[in-house]
Amino acid sequence: MTISKIIFLIVGAVTLGSALMVVSARRMMHAVLWLILTLMSVAVIFAMLQANFFSVVQVLVYIGAISILILFGVMLTRRSMVDRSESLIRHNWWLAALLLIFVFGMIVISLQPWGLINTPLVAMENFKEPIAALGEKLVDPSGYLIPFEVSSVLLLAVMVAAIYIAVERKGGKS
Repeated sequence: MTISKIIFLIVGAVTLGSALMVVSARRMMHAVLWLILTLMSVAVIFAMLQANFFSVVQVLVYIGAISILILFGVMLTRRSMVDRSESLIRHNWWLAALLLIFVFGMIVISLQPWGLINTPLVAMENFKEPIAALGEKLVDPSGYLIPFEVSSVLLLAVMVAAIYIAVERKGGKS
């Protein structure tokens, strides 16, 4: 077993563990912090796969923008949320866990005949990402400019809504 496989296994375990903590955290702030760790470990996996552009985009867009936006939204709306941690506990969680284990087992069983699990990694030494072409597509109206701008307007609308919810209304109404 090579050092890169050991690092991949460690990063994969951190990814799965932090993703589990995202959905099982009792406080929303802790869930957001676990989400940031999950996204960071996915960026490390992209870097290990020599997908440098995707690794940088993962850090800048998902961690730097979306996670921080969620974090601000949680901090701004914290007053309007009531701590109902007892009502959030699902008593049939074990049924979902059994279903998850069953689905994971079926995926592993279906992948065994293809031999994809034991495929050796091939080094990509002369690989050059077409970053210039992607940059041109992002600012080209016939490319990805419209979805890019729509997503930025959507994020702005979410931030305005979070501020609106967080601000107490005048006159004692909430």
